[in-house]
Amino acid sequence: MDQNVNATEALSALNRRLVEAVLKPLANGGGPDVAEVFKSLTAGLAQDTGRWFEIQNRYYQKQIQLWASVSAPAAEAAPTPVIAPDPADRRFRAREWQEPYFKYLLQSYLLRARWLSEIVDNARLETHAKKKLVFFARQMIDAMSPANFPWSNPEALKLAAETRGESLAQGLKNLAADLDKGRVSMTDERAFEVGRNLAITPGAVVFENDFFQLIQYRPATDNVYQRPLLMVPPCINKYYILDLQPENSFVRFAVGQGHTVFMVSWRNMPLSMGNATWDDYLEQGVIKAIGTAADICGVEKINALGFCVGGTLLGSALAILRGKGHDPVASLTLLAAMLDFCDTGELGVFVDEAYVGRREQDFAAGGVLHGRELALTFASLRANELIWHYVVNNYLMGRTPDAFDLLYWNGDSTNLPGAMYVYYVRNMYLENNLRSPGRLTMCGVPVDLGRIDMPAYLLATREDHIVPWKTAYASTRLLGGKMEFVLAASGHIAGVINPASRSRRNYWLNGNLEVDPERWLAAAISHPGSWWTHWSAWLAAYGGDRIAARAVLGSDRYREIEPAPGRYVTEKCDQRDPGRSLSDLAPTNS
Repeated sequence: MDQNVNATEALSALNRRLVEAVLKPLANGGGPDVAEVFKSLTAGLAQDTGRWFEIQNRYYQKQIQLWASVSAPAAEAAPTPVIAPDPADRRFRAREWQEPYFKYLLQSYLLRARWLSEIVDNARLETHAKKKLVFFARQMIDAMSPANFPWSNPEALKLAAETRGESLAQGLKNLAADLDKGRVSMTDERAFEVGRNLAITPGAVVFENDFFQLIQYRPATDNVYQRPLLMVPPCINKYYILDLQPENSFVRFAVGQGHTVFMVSWRNMPLSMGNATWDDYLEQGVIKAIGTAADICGVEKINALGFCVGGTLLGSALAILRGKGHDPVASLTLLAAMLDFCDTGELGVFVDEAYVGRREQDFAAGGVLHGRELALTFASLRANELIWHYVVNNYLMGRTPDAFDLLYWNGDSTNLPGAMYVYYVRNMYLENNLRSPGRLTMCGVPVDLGRIDMPAYLLATREDHIVPWKTAYASTRLLGGKMEFVLAASGHIAGVINPASRSRRNYWLNGNLEVDPERWLAAAISHPGSWWTHWSAWLAAYGGDRIAARAVLGSDRYREIEPAPGRYVTEKCDQRDPGRSLSDLAPTNS
């Protein structure tokens, strides 16, 4: 019994600290300025006291009604719930939540959640402050769910009783393992290993510098397109999102279509690279990769693809090259990427002048933004699914999460140079300078996206909370060439990584690029299956002639350095680097 009590106390202490961490969703002041937000909220409520009292009175009446239903004598039929959870909410589906005490806890929580949501919805605040408040309120609502705590989760308590405390003991073991890793496990990491069953498309590193390794993949067909395809993934995660298990690998698909594929594998930046700049990533990264791929294949032009931040970097690099009079790319593919940062979705809640100014001071002398900080940011956007679900499953229930390659990749975070990061958040997220011709000078060249005049394939995903699809659509007003805009179903990752072999989901096409994205969608035609096959047919027109596949990778100038996936992708974040980790949240004796 004492062991169970101690385990429960330890898990409760962890939860209290996790609540604190999620309510302050970014280290170093990155979250909403709570004091200022609530000061503004109070001022707004004072302007409409009638509405405030209406919300308060309804809340109190419902709580009294709930208490009356609990304290009333037992009836033959169960009373109608005062409030019920959303049927889609997986947290409260178990029958244990229908037991009287836990049913009361659940309904009381739902009433408090609705009360807070109504206050926030009716707050009279300027737009950015309102977004901050909405975000903060949702974090609070998600964090305070009774499902998240061992003493108020009936499923966890029942399992602890049935296993005589073994589930809690195993939960503490899981917690100890996660403390070592510095993060909450989202998948069974024993099931995956980069180079063993992830990132295993055959190839070799043919170039490297301090910023990236360039991987060239071995051909899978006797004949290949003359022009190679260069993929530029986001630098805030590892490249193998595009080369997961073979059945999910976009790289393997492209190689199988007859393309000579090159991949940029960004370096996980050490502290010594903390002063590297956005221009360095362009000149020593993307532009160098374009030239190397063309040189190896002996062609004047290649095809280029950028995913997420990789697309922003690629677009910037192409604008520089076109500004210098160079034309090394025959076609451009952008996957869930932003060039116009007019609406950055929920990520925008973190970025204002105060935040950017603080981070500029933080990195004035160099340093890296630790990958764990970025991981916590993205997880906080979907806290129930990406934080609390795993806290309950791993620690309260003592279970091992399912094996899922996407979530393994999601937990494999990378560091960014502080100088590069603050340039990016100021000039893109905060000031949206990239869309304005000549406002930014990169690598000594005034940048004008309108100079990017090669054919472009722009993919967005309809449920994307990182790159809202209408923001991705805004790129159609910036680029200068002929464009194909495609909207895929699902979200930022699942909508992109949708293997053609499975023929899942759908995508929308409309050749008339309306100014209003909603009008474009209203007239778009839905097509079943994966967008991969549509993209492949589009890209074939820009591949050039078919030639015999090369037996040897690289060239006389660029020799094979090591087999794919290379060293850079296997480097982990140094646990000694700064950045909030799970160990910061460990229970203490205080």
